[in-house]
Amino acid sequence: MSAQRTERLLNLLIALLNSRYGLRRSELREKIYAGGAASDAAFGRMFERDKNDLRDFGFDVETVTDLGWSSDDPGTTRYRIGKESNRLPDVELTPDEWAVLLLASQLWEQAALGTAASNALRKLQAAGGLVDVELPAGVQPRIKPAGQAFEDLVTAMHAQHAVQFLYLAGSTGREEERVVEPWGLGSRFGQWYLVGFDRGRGAKRFFRLSRFTSAVTILEREAFTPPAGFNVRADLDSLPELPVRAAVVDVRSSKLLGLRKRAAEATVSRDADREASRGKEADAGWDRLTVPYRDAEVLGEELASYGPNVRVVGPTELSAAVQRRLENAAAFIDAPVPPYSFAHAGSGKRTRKRTSEDQLKRMLQLVPFLVRNQGLPIEEVADRFGVTRQELEGDLLILICSGLPQGYPDELLDIQWEEGHVFISQSMELNRPVRFTVDEACALLTGLETLNGLPELAEGSALESVTLKLMAAAGEEGLRAAALSGPEVGPGNSADLEVIRDAIESGSQLHLVYLSAQKDTLSERDVDPLRLYSMDNTWYFEAYCHSAAGLRNFRLDRIEGLTPTGKPVSSGMKPDGGFPAKLFTPNDDDTLVTVQLTARGAGLADDYYAERTAPLPDGGLVAEIRFGNTAWLPMFVAQHGGTARILEPESLARASRDWIAAALAQYKG
Repeated sequence: MSAQRTERLLNLLIALLNSRYGLRRSELREKIYAGGAASDAAFGRMFERDKNDLRDFGFDVETVTDLGWSSDDPGTTRYRIGKESNRLPDVELTPDEWAVLLLASQLWEQAALGTAASNALRKLQAAGGLVDVELPAGVQPRIKPAGQAFEDLVTAMHAQHAVQFLYLAGSTGREEERVVEPWGLGSRFGQWYLVGFDRGRGAKRFFRLSRFTSAVTILEREAFTPPAGFNVRADLDSLPELPVRAAVVDVRSSKLLGLRKRAAEATVSRDADREASRGKEADAGWDRLTVPYRDAEVLGEELASYGPNVRVVGPTELSAAVQRRLENAAAFIDAPVPPYSFAHAGSGKRTRKRTSEDQLKRMLQLVPFLVRNQGLPIEEVADRFGVTRQELEGDLLILICSGLPQGYPDELLDIQWEEGHVFISQSMELNRPVRFTVDEACALLTGLETLNGLPELAEGSALESVTLKLMAAAGEEGLRAAALSGPEVGPGNSADLEVIRDAIESGSQLHLVYLSAQKDTLSERDVDPLRLYSMDNTWYFEAYCHSAAGLRNFRLDRIEGLTPTGKPVSSGMKPDGGFPAKLFTPNDDDTLVTVQLTARGAGLADDYYAERTAPLPDGGLVAEIRFGNTAWLPMFVAQHGGTARILEPESLARASRDWIAAALAQYKG
């Protein structure tokens, strides 16, 4: 969308909003499309395209005809936009409701719905005003989507386009191409699932995103209509959990403490016994363990990361899953390095390139926001909209030149910001935010549903009341939010969580016995706990570690022992950064690593806070990421099985190549 077309759409919108009886096509062509269409046919195509764009922005163009005349007669047909039907109703929220809503929106920090959640919050702030809220202590949940496939599927699902991908079938173990109408996405048993109509099989099917073996292709010419009243949570609740099976693995002596901990309570199944009896006995320096699992692909991803420190004896399905990941990783490592360039320094967070369409959407949010929040500093307005001051001033310059076609000065938008504060005195019927899009309704309502898993929020009235208010405000778009369902975010170990929360509130020190998966060691340390947060149902706490003399993040499920020391905290440290908490904070003296990611693995750049990214033609990218500890990076490459590799430093690239080659050598012969 060109800047010229953006201005034309804005003027068309204002004209249709401010017309009581509607405007004829001849009037619109003369006043808005003058010089833009060479013929009646060209004007007709342009006008129809513009109407579709306005509909995408949330404004339905009404057709009005005189009594007794046909709507097919362009000479008697008029067009307008109703002032009420397209608007977000006023939503008055209490501070407690705002706090819950802010938590719900920030669940999607790095997911496809993160931008949609921010847009929805700005619309609510434009409808109800800014409110300063205090977030609940120790409650900072987030959702970790299943990579780039999640983002592409959400896009296709809301646009109602079919998708195509390669899938590792659980029944046959073969990779198959699927063309699917995506009805819904949801999390169940700790895994993300796509529910949709499989066109090749002519029936509804469930697809586990961990079994996707290619990027998702959106078939933009293939439209569909989902079943009426579809609810992905109801469908997933009917899905049975996979049975527990037993894996027999050989592990190097004194290695993989975390895996050994899980194996200690395992029971060997008959199938696993037979697999073990057919295999050779464990060699000296190796221990044979039996590990319970449900999904071969999930355990296979973990075991592949352990490289030459583990080898799978059985079952065959698990061994194949590990070898496939290692082989894919080896093939990617050996592939030619594509040309790339880091064109711009600064934040490496992946964002879609901003377009004139994005600018118009932003301006439609900006006007009602300014009407409700007069006199804000221009830097604060720019910050709230995630743009620079220069970009914001570009928006304002377009807005002050927009209004009724050939109108008088008082029929133009009137905005001033010369003194560093922004005021608006003429809004031309753009003074109220447009209704939620499907993405925006999904982002907030799915987030609120997810928060039901936190007892301290579910027991209060704010979560229920704000959900009811948003459902009423979202209307039809809110009903479509049933196509998305988030994971459980409740903690698995509530006892440790309560101990940590009490210590944070009382300012008390804790003694910690902790299993470090990267270093494969147990350590004891005294820590000053600062805050709790989660990623799906995996909970972490940030603390000042006296042994490391710095801030560290600890997973609750890796705590072996936790006791109060009886001492007050002594570091004087505060939580690092803002909300939400980061899993780790890169430092300037960390090793700068250049990583290539495929289209499937591109989301890892956000997960590890890449400093710079360079896009590649195939949808992948090259990212520069800082790592404090680089010894585990060969595990990282093996785990992601052909979606990530190290380019620089060469020593790390060589170490990952050797790690994977040594792991594969165990399965030869």
